[in-house]
Amino acid sequence: MHFDVHGRMEPTAPTIILSSGLGGSGGYWAPQLDALADRYRVVTYDHRGTGRTGGEVPAEGGISVMADDVLEIVDRLNLKRFDFMGHALGGLIGLDIALRRPDLISRLVLVNAWSKADPHSGRCFDVRIALLEHAGVPAFIKAQPLFLYPAVWMSENAERMDADERHGVATFQGKTNILRRIAALRTFDIDRRLSEIKAPTLVVATRDDLLVPYTRSLKLAEGLPNAELALTDFGGHAVNIVEPDTFNDTVLRFLSAAPNEPGR
Repeated sequence: MHFDVHGRMEPTAPTIILSSGLGGSGGYWAPQLDALADRYRVVTYDHRGTGRTGGEVPAEGGISVMADDVLEIVDRLNLKRFDFMGHALGGLIGLDIALRRPDLISRLVLVNAWSKADPHSGRCFDVRIALLEHAGVPAFIKAQPLFLYPAVWMSENAERMDADERHGVATFQGKTNILRRIAALRTFDIDRRLSEIKAPTLVVATRDDLLVPYTRSLKLAEGLPNAELALTDFGGHAVNIVEPDTFNDTVLRFLSAAPNEPGR
């Protein structure tokens, strides 16, 4: 597993692990690094099958296998406690760890995540799979921003869209990995186990998310015993990129609600 450590470097510094969504790149969190760096040792990583980690996503094991990859990083850094922030699929990884290893998670931040995939999200993934299967990688990558960003933001950031498209094609993680990762997130279902997760949790959602209806975040906030909901009108699925200042302020306020634990 390839991971990077940012911000505070001392082993006793409070640590937060950031896990991205389907794309799997640690670079997804670039807009959050400066905001977190003064307070945290910030760990970003490339999911298995993506970026500098490479390799192939296992055919079996679903989200739990992806969570095991995080636990490998945890062992390498000798972490006893840490905060965890996950976007979409990354949020499912955090939920899985919180269920299996509640001793490790101090706080959770879940961004446009879910406890069970919505049928609408399934329709979106069906379209994306069809593009990949029948139109190829360039069409799959070109369509990706439609599910991530509000239309007006894409219009105002056309040059970035073009650059991201070129980068996405050049670094595509492979058809097999994409299909296995989508299959894992579609079968994830912990609706009946939410009450078991006791960690303080911030649930971040946007009403204009095209990919994941915000009602899935409402379900999380209602089912998790110690959850707080941050729901906004604008920002799309990748709200941490579209509205980074507001997002960062919200997350830091939540993380600052109680003292840090040494060595977390």
